[in-house]
This record gives sequence, C-alpha cells and structure tokens, in this order.
Amino acid sequence: MYDTIIIGGGHNGLITAAYLAKSGKKVCVLERREIVGGCSSTEELYPGFRFSPVAYVVSLLLPEIIAELRLKDYGYEVLRRQPSSVSIDGDGRHLVLGHDSKSNYESISGFSKKDADAFPGYEKTLTEIAESLEPLLKCVPPQLPSPFRKQGLVKKVGNLLSGLKTGRIFGKMLSENPGAIEVLTGAADRILNRWFESDLLKGTLATDAIIGAFHAPSSPGSAYVLLHHVMGEAGGSRGVWGYIRGGMGGLAAALQKACADLKVDIKTGVAVNEILVEGNKACGVSTSEGEFYSKSVASGIDMHNTMIKMLAPRHLPEGMVEQVNNIDYSSASGKINLALDGMPDFGVDPNLLRGTIHITPDIQYIEKGYREALDGNFSSKPVLEMVIPSNVDDTIAPPGKHIMSIFVQYAPYKLSNGRSWDDVKDSWVENCIDTLEGFAPDIRKKILFTHALTPLDLERNYGLTGGNIMQGAMHLHQLGPSRPMPGWSDHRTPIKNLYICGAASHPGGGVMGACGRNAAGEILKDI
Repeated sequence: MYDTIIIGGGHNGLITAAYLAKSGKKVCVLERREIVGGCSSTEELYPGFRFSPVAYVVSLLLPEIIAELRLKDYGYEVLRRQPSSVSIDGDGRHLVLGHDSKSNYESISGFSKKDADAFPGYEKTLTEIAESLEPLLKCVPPQLPSPFRKQGLVKKVGNLLSGLKTGRIFGKMLSENPGAIEVLTGAADRILNRWFESDLLKGTLATDAIIGAFHAPSSPGSAYVLLHHVMGEAGGSRGVWGYIRGGMGGLAAALQKACADLKVDIKTGVAVNEILVEGNKACGVSTSEGEFYSKSVASGIDMHNTMIKMLAPRHLPEGMVEQVNNIDYSSASGKINLALDGMPDFGVDPNLLRGTIHITPDIQYIEKGYREALDGNFSSKPVLEMVIPSNVDDTIAPPGKHIMSIFVQYAPYKLSNGRSWDDVKDSWVENCIDTLEGFAPDIRKKILFTHALTPLDLERNYGLTGGNIMQGAMHLHQLGPSRPMPGWSDHRTPIKNLYICGAASHPGGGVMGACGRNAAGEILKDI
C-alpha cells in the first residue's frame, strides 16, 4: 500500500512525488506514456535529432525547487541565450533584444529613439509588479464560497488569514504601482500603445501576451500574460529564458533521478482508467496493469480527465459535473518541429538566432490571425515564435545540423464547417512553412524531417483537453481562488484524499513546478 499514487509523470507530478518521498512517504507515479516528463520531454523523433516536442524553453521553474531537490546534482543545466530574441520585419530590418541594456537601446533606436528611452521603464514596471505577485504563486489562495463545500471553523479561520495575506500583497503592489490593476486585468495592446510607437517592437512584446492563449492583444486579461516573461529566475537571473541541456527532458531526467534516490516507484506505460473510491475516499486506481491501492491519490492531469473520465458521476456532488464541464479549455496553439540540414538564412548573423525568432511584424498582424481563428480557421498568416536550440546546445543534433521548434498561433481546436484537424493538418503545416519561407527563403531545402502537433494531437498524445497546454485557459476567471474552480483552489477535491497537483491547479501553466510543490504541502498536512 502506498501513501500516495500520482497520476501522470509530468514535471509537476514528479515534483509532488519527490517532496512527498522526501518527507518519508511511500509514493508511486503512474505514467501512460513510455517516458516521463509530459510536455517537458526530449524525444528522438528522427535519427540523431533530440526534440523537445511541446515545451521548449525554461525560466519560470522555482529556484526553491532546483535547490531543495538538488536538481543540478542530477544533471539539470540551463543554457543562457544571448540575445533573447530577434524579430524579422520582412523588409530587411530586424530588432534584437537581450540582457544588455546598451545593446537593447541601440537596436530599438533603429526604429524609434522614443521607444529606446521608454523601454527600461516598461521593463522596470513589469518587473516590480511580477516581484510583488511572486509570493502568491508559492502559496495556496484563499477559498471562494462553493455550494459543494462546507468549511469548518478551523478552515474558515485559515481562509480568512490567507485572504488577509493576499489583500496585503495586493494593497502594497497597488500603492507602489497604481497601474498594476490594468496589467492584471486589462488588454495588452492599450498598454503597449501607451508605452511605444514602433510596430515591430509592439508586435514582438505582444507575443508575450498571447502565448498558449486563445485571445488577442486587444482582449481584456491579455496584459497579465506579459508578466510571465519577467517572472522567472530559472535562467540564472530574472527574466532570462534558457534552454535545458539535452532538451526539456533534461528536467524530467533530473527529477526522475531525484525520485529514484528518494525511493519513488515510477511506472511508465501504465494508463490509469479509474480512480477507486470507497466511502467518499480515494483509495487507489484501476489501470491497464491492474489495481494499485493507496491512502491518497494526486492527479497531475487536467480536471476534465480527472473528474469526468476517471471518476464515476455518482462520486461527485449533484451539479458539480456541470461545473467541471464548464471549465474553459479554449486553445489555439500548435507546434511544428523541424530537423534541418544546416542553419536557415534569415538575413541576419546566425549568432543572433540563439534566442527566439519572432514573425510578428505588428499587433494588427496578430489581431488578423485571431479573427480568422474566431471564425474556425487557422491563421492564413500565423504568428510564428521559433527557436533553434541546437545553436546553443550541441547535444541535440548532429554536427552542422539543427533543430527548429516552431510555436504557432492561431490554430483553433474547433474548426468550422465540421472539419477535422486530421483532414487539414497537412495544409496547415504547408501554410506555416509558406509563411516562414517569406522570412527564410532557403527553409524548404533545409528541411530533413517535419513533426507537427495540432491541437487535436496535443489532446490525444499528451492528454490535454481541447489541446490546451495550460490544462485550462489562463483567463482571470480561472486564476487564483478560481483555479481550477471556485472553492477548490487548495488542491483538494470533493473526494477526500483526492488532490490536483498539475497545471489545472494554482498558479497554472508553464514549466514552473509551483503546482506540484504547493500540492505536496497540502497533501502532507492531511496524511
């Protein structure tokens, strides 16, 4: 009998397992796929090329997790990127942003001296707001009222104290930066238009507001996503995004080694079919390899898969199935991975291609793609955010060869006129390559292998409902006390001893690890 069985071997599931085992608990991780890591994996999809098929860069992973689980001792290494990004405008000009303020000033000045003067202030404002919010990522939010949950006196007092702490943090943040409320709730384009005038700079920064989301820079709430590019410190300092040596699976490999030393049982190729419940208490799981029993169960997968697919409806309070079904999984993201026979020619120094390559000439370009997606079509001119990690990491491709990872928006999960992604996948890929060819004319003759993930592929291959890489849209009504649902933001569920430890829980998506670490703390309080 285990103390805890964890469903899903993604990075959050492995982090939860490690913290529980570190506290002396007997833990088992069950992973449906043959490898661990979930969306943070490394896979040899083409001989000699080691791809990160879904997630591709890291910054948000909590430094506490790296230190407390000794991940560097287990081979975890982040390779810094300099510059951070280069944006190509299609007219022979490019904008380079990095960690050196002087270089940023010079590059931005080529488009607007006014913007170059304003950029440090913009970065400082976002950084201050992000630093104010970060403590909230590492703790359980206060619980909102729910008709499906009764709170005893102890819980009510704890919830009150949590609310007071949250209120103090927000109060301090607003007193120091009155514009913070707009960043948390407003539209990114209003903020960017206020700060800057250069179309290419605004288009570049606007991508930070839409990644992984089905909204536009003009959508309320899009500004919050801007904060994520300055929140993380996993790259060595604030706001530095890097590649993990060996691909994103380098994190999973380090976590797997940490778990092994802590005596965690990790079983791959084992699909969980049902969560076993006895007397309204989770007591184990039924799987493709038989039944496993435990004192508690923690799910690293999303709420729909956990509460609807793996639980019989009779185990949930009346009306709660509808609430779970109402969780927004809207998604418009796809991924294309290319094996290349050499570095593509973007008309810039190849050394500038160490960071992210942006194809977003202006905000209007993004808005047009979004409107097409609202009509149930993939964008005719997609937003392309690309990296060539082999330009920094020499362990993932043969000498002289390269890997290109392309994050694509907008690609809506639901297509119009009854079309299936299986029917339009090839035309979608060709459209993306056509767009890319307009900026790197030699790309087609460099392609050795193409691997594409539509939203439907993300759902089928990685268990992401609706293809949503965040395990639920990161809109304001699904964040903080409302994630995954009002009344259940403490990782618990209506089934006693059943917990949520993945990105479906607070603070949400991204390779952050806070969901897994926070969940472990709550599980340890109970068991």
